[in-house]
Amino acid sequence: MVEAYDPYFVQKKDAIGVLGLSSLQKMTAAMRMLAYGVAADSVDDYVRIGESTAIESLQRFVQAVVAIFSDVYLRAPNKDDIAKLLEVGKNRGFPGMLGSIDCMHWKWKNCPTAWKGMYCGHIHEPTIILEAVASYDLWIWHAFFGLPGSHNDINVLERSSVFSLLTEGRAPQVDYSINGNDYTMGYYLADGIYPQWSTFVKTIPSPRGNKQIHFAKAQESARKDVERAFGVLQARFSIVRGPARFWKVETLKVIMKACIILHNMIVEDERNEQNIDCNYDAIDETLPPAVSHERTPELYDFIQNHHRIRDRQTHSKLQADLVEHLWHLHGDL
Repeated sequence: MVEAYDPYFVQKKDAIGVLGLSSLQKMTAAMRMLAYGVAADSVDDYVRIGESTAIESLQRFVQAVVAIFSDVYLRAPNKDDIAKLLEVGKNRGFPGMLGSIDCMHWKWKNCPTAWKGMYCGHIHEPTIILEAVASYDLWIWHAFFGLPGSHNDINVLERSSVFSLLTEGRAPQVDYSINGNDYTMGYYLADGIYPQWSTFVKTIPSPRGNKQIHFAKAQESARKDVERAFGVLQARFSIVRGPARFWKVETLKVIMKACIILHNMIVEDERNEQNIDCNYDAIDETLPPAVSHERTPELYDFIQNHHRIRDRQTHSKLQADLVEHLWHLHGDL
């Protein structure tokens, strides 16, 4: 499939009829650099390929992976996917939960000197931020990568597209009930830095009483899904765990996306199904909304959805309902 997308990987003959590097050599070099994080010149000992060719093979390979597989392995959940996620969330004591959200920093070794001030944050080294949403099985549903490391999680959230489908009214409907109250938007588990929006459920910093203590433990335990996803991603692809050695942010973006796509492929292959169908193969064909500069009903709905997402009262109400719900389920154990 990669050969069909990019003829660069097709084995060719030179002017005197000598065969060049095979597609297996080029893709093996690329995969070794992704999986082991080795330098380009060290691949020569294993697959007999030059440094410049190894770098070009890596760049073309990740571009082909992103172009071919993004629609399936790097997409927002559709109606069927959300139904499965809601079922799992309900079984874990969090009705309406769609996953966990957090950010990860990737150290940029070859950051240009003129940009270091912009890319240095609390880590005191140049980094690039990845915002991700992961589910219970470590499938990464949302990935937003490329902002400088000087940003915090709130700055990244304001620029990401995690709620774009919801604000545009194109997200699948989510209906659930907690403690006798009905809700129409799913939520993500988040840590304390995230804002008090109706689409986030955060822990209680200083819980008082058995109910709040039990809720805080359950929330912090379930929220580790995204942390585990980051750890598994870095363990499988050492290029993400080690410092980035490329010079351009655009190249690093493609590499990160390709690693996430390959990670989701592995999750799909190794998934242990337990009474729930977790095959995320269906793709919804949704057309983008028509662009209009007039005050249309679509624009009004967009503004209303935007305010619904940032509703602090719904956030507090949802958290209180979950405290009671979890205590009712497990408080007497």
